Amino acid sequence: MSKPKVFEKPTGVKDYLPDAVGKLRAIERSVLDCMEGWGYRQIMTPSMEYYDTVGVASSTSDKKLFKLLNNRGTTLVLRSDMTAPIARVVSSMLKEETFPIRLSYHSNVFRAFEEEAGREAEFYQTGVELVGDASPEADAEVVALSIASLKAAGVDSFKIAMGHVGFLNGLFEETLDGRPEDQLALKGYLLNRDYVGYRLLISELDLTDAVRKELEGILRLRGGLEVCEQALNLSPNPQAEASIRHLCQVWEVLQDYGVCDDVSIDLTMIGDFSYYTGMTFEGYAADLGFPVVSGGRYDNLLQQFGRPAPATGFALKTTRILEVSTRGGEQEKRARVLVLYRTEERREALEFAAYAREKVNVMVETRRIVGDDAACEQEKARYTAEGGYQEVVLIGALKGERV
Repeated sequence: MSKPKVFEKPTGVKDYLPDAVGKLRAIERSVLDCMEGWGYRQIMTPSMEYYDTVGVASSTSDKKLFKLLNNRGTTLVLRSDMTAPIARVVSSMLKEETFPIRLSYHSNVFRAFEEEAGREAEFYQTGVELVGDASPEADAEVVALSIASLKAAGVDSFKIAMGHVGFLNGLFEETLDGRPEDQLALKGYLLNRDYVGYRLLISELDLTDAVRKELEGILRLRGGLEVCEQALNLSPNPQAEASIRHLCQVWEVLQDYGVCDDVSIDLTMIGDFSYYTGMTFEGYAADLGFPVVSGGRYDNLLQQFGRPAPATGFALKTTRILEVSTRGGEQEKRARVLVLYRTEERREALEFAAYAREKVNVMVETRRIVGDDAACEQEKARYTAEGGYQEVVLIGALKGERV
């Protein structure tokens, strides 16, 4: 195996240059401020966790986990999501805190993908977890907050699609009882939005015409509140019916939030993590084929850490939002100023720069120059002409200038 060149990086990771970092931090601050306004307190967890606890509980498939061994031979993982680490904290360090618990985060996570897939192995998420509340109001809260967070991130055009894991589980239980492999295959097509493959598999399975019609009917269950009524007529399964009624209650709360124009119901959704147990949702921005937010209910996860509790939450795909956000970066929000000085004016220059940073809220760089008055004027003219600075200030014997 050839040695990588010094400028090469592992597949799936990237460098973020100053403009991108400024924009990323601006999004992070705005979104976390929005979440704090809803009562969510920020938490940080380590990048590495034990495989046998958080790694297993994360429900990320084993082949997508980055694993490593510590010096004692214990298997560790780089966190593949934030939900499982937060479940660990809620069940241990916050075990005396009463429910509901509202937590927010901004963190990098890691997933191992095949090199040819072209997907990022390290990316950033900003999200919340609402633990200890099983009500429709809690599910509606995280959906409404995801909408507010997208707007805070500068995503101007998007749509949230909301479904329920229990509906599909109940329907498949009724129509494909005792056929787990067929159920799993159909769910795979729905997860990948491959409706052609979904229909093709149904046509190949040994099913009655009535069952085939019922399974194909799922694909039409997308729209507004009317979808719930259509779903109730499609399947008499108790689990499916209870799931739809819960979803209707969530919709009613969203109506009171005044956000239903941004939400649709899509009962083909199943969520991309196996720990989801109820309502799930995804948000898509205009002109971007990947979801910029996803979330849902996961009522069974915390019991793996010894503190059973219902929970719901979501994560913004912050790295993807960089591509569609209209929010400017730090350098766009603050003027960039260059202060030039000669050695004898250094104290005055540095005091001026400190004052400008604190009182005027501008970005200030300082640079020592050498030469007589004419040479210093030439240096100022050169830096001004090169651009990149809103102001070039010359300090000292030349009478100086003020921002």
